Amino acid sequence: MSQKPVFIAAAMILAVSFIMMLLAYGVRHSFPVFFPFILDEYGWTRGDTAFMFSLHLLVYGACAPIAGSLCTKWPPKSLLLFGVLLLGLAAAACSMATRLWHFYVLFGVLAPIGLAAAGSPVLNPTIMNWFATRRGTALGLAQTGGGLSFVFVFMMEFVIDGFGWRMAYLAMGLLTVVILLPIILLKYSFSPKERGLTPYGSAESNTETHRDGSSPVAVELWTRSSGLRSRQLWLLFASNMLFWGTGCYLILAHQVRFAIDAGFSSTVAASTSAAFGIFMVLGQASSFVSDHIGREATILIASVLACTATVILLFLDAERGVTFLYLFSILFGLGAGLFAVVVFAGAADIFFGKEFGLLCGIVTAGMGFGGAFGPWLGGVLFDVSGSYDYSFIFAGFSFALSFVCFFLAAPRRFLAIRRKQLKAP
Repeated sequence: MSQKPVFIAAAMILAVSFIMMLLAYGVRHSFPVFFPFILDEYGWTRGDTAFMFSLHLLVYGACAPIAGSLCTKWPPKSLLLFGVLLLGLAAAACSMATRLWHFYVLFGVLAPIGLAAAGSPVLNPTIMNWFATRRGTALGLAQTGGGLSFVFVFMMEFVIDGFGWRMAYLAMGLLTVVILLPIILLKYSFSPKERGLTPYGSAESNTETHRDGSSPVAVELWTRSSGLRSRQLWLLFASNMLFWGTGCYLILAHQVRFAIDAGFSSTVAASTSAAFGIFMVLGQASSFVSDHIGREATILIASVLACTATVILLFLDAERGVTFLYLFSILFGLGAGLFAVVVFAGAADIFFGKEFGLLCGIVTAGMGFGGAFGPWLGGVLFDVSGSYDYSFIFAGFSFALSFVCFFLAAPRRFLAIRRKQLKAP
């Protein structure tokens, strides 16, 4: 049977997922650019102001498993539409916020509920449904949208310079709704079965077809109960929590303000987010290597890159020029991009099946719960010590421990089990 029709349809799903991640996660990743302007206007402490980002990640983490579970019970398209509307309107309403609690409610609570319904908890299972093989590559291509969202955020810097931060929030929210709603309505499908197709790659080799010639189904290694009790799930949860939650988001929330404090202009400081996004995309696009060298080896590379970038931050000084500032962004982006894809590819190696939406959502929640702590801790440690050194050292240890957790989860063992069962007569 020709793979051309399903290839075209699967490629369209990747394109839809790319655009959705670009705009939806752009709302979250906009925070470091808005952060200095909100601080300057209201004079709130860094810890209190950064807490809106921590709250955003905490609520997102709590909602991710719910969204992942609902996508197999409710129409996923309706879930995405709801999420986009809530996310876009919450972002636009931030333009009218005048009190700290306004930001807590709008950016900290409503926006992440929308993002959970419109983001990875639904899109990752969608991609896994559409691809039977090369899932690391497919997920990496789709998630480059999340990486490019940092470049999209850099565009907000120019809107802020020209029209103010309130107009930038309004423009970002409305743009999210106007672009994403038609795309979801016209081009999105949760499963190839909805179009009378089988997953791409499901009939590419005899080793991945049943004896009667039908397409393979996921080898069910887990029930909901056994998956929730498994140490592999909670090791992946901890790995994502440590790398993205208490590592990446601690740094991302404060890197623009830190660069300004180090003597760089606000434009140069904001450009680090764009540079990070560009190289995060390269890292995500390079995640196909995990299909060849293994998930664990790729996560090790990601952790080493992130740790090295953190060391550079500790010695950053504007008198040395922008070279080291951008070297930090390059290494940090590459490491974050690799990890962002491979942690979910590893989760699919272990858990893919009818409960994957829920279990993948729990892995996503690790980032949220860690993120609830990381940005806030970075602000508090600065308020107490007057320096970001302790915050960055903490982030570096988080990256290292993240690899240990992922290695102990051992996706390689479960991938071998699945391949062996698919080959069995």
